[in-house]
Amino acid sequence: MKHLVDPNSKVPLHSQVERMLRALIRQPEYQQGAFLPKEVDLANRLGISRNTVRHGISKLVNEGLLVRKKGVGTKVAHRKVSTRLDHWGSFSGEMKAKGMEVVNYDLTFHFVAADMEAAEAFHISPGTKVLKLSRLRGTSEGPSLLSLSWFHPRLGLSGQEDFSQPLYQMLEKEIGVYPAVSREEITAISAEKKLATRLGIREGAPVLFRRRVVFDSDSRAMEFNKVYYQGEGFSYSIDIERK
Repeated sequence: MKHLVDPNSKVPLHSQVERMLRALIRQPEYQQGAFLPKEVDLANRLGISRNTVRHGISKLVNEGLLVRKKGVGTKVAHRKVSTRLDHWGSFSGEMKAKGMEVVNYDLTFHFVAADMEAAEAFHISPGTKVLKLSRLRGTSEGPSLLSLSWFHPRLGLSGQEDFSQPLYQMLEKEIGVYPAVSREEITAISAEKKLATRLGIREGAPVLFRRRVVFDSDSRAMEFNKVYYQGEGFSYSIDIERK
């Protein structure tokens, strides 16, 4: 085992074990689902007590990094991406707040003729040329969502913008448009074959579908957005006050 503890260190043993475990679970075999060695085996290899190992594992379990199944073993938890309904922001911002790095698995953009849905959202004629942005995004654990965005031609996007940046920060910085309000619809659907392939899930698996229109500070529609989230990797939460 590469990650050992030093009984002569000023750092407490339980802290060393915790640090060792954090490094251990980043290894590909454990990220891909392998069970961690048993507590007693880890204790023997490290030359420390089983209680010290258990303390370190429990800390990571409480943080949601590990999941422990009685009689089976301990493995890396499949982390859910969670967002709230009483406020919203960019996916990059939500992930940064959780200490998770965003990975763009695929990013394309081009001008298309607005279909009926986009035209209705923007109150423009069907067929009007608009910029469409497609992003397959997620974390180091794999794709989490497929986002499709159409932008109102009023914004004057040229296609030369850096869409690898957090979207709303880029829009504010480069064209001076501030996204202020999002009107959303959220439903559960089943993944058809093409969508399932892109998200890396089985055909027919549950998918959370989020359809929204984003308005600027002048209450004008600026973005029409469809997002397909892995059903097992994403959740929403909301606080509801009793009246």
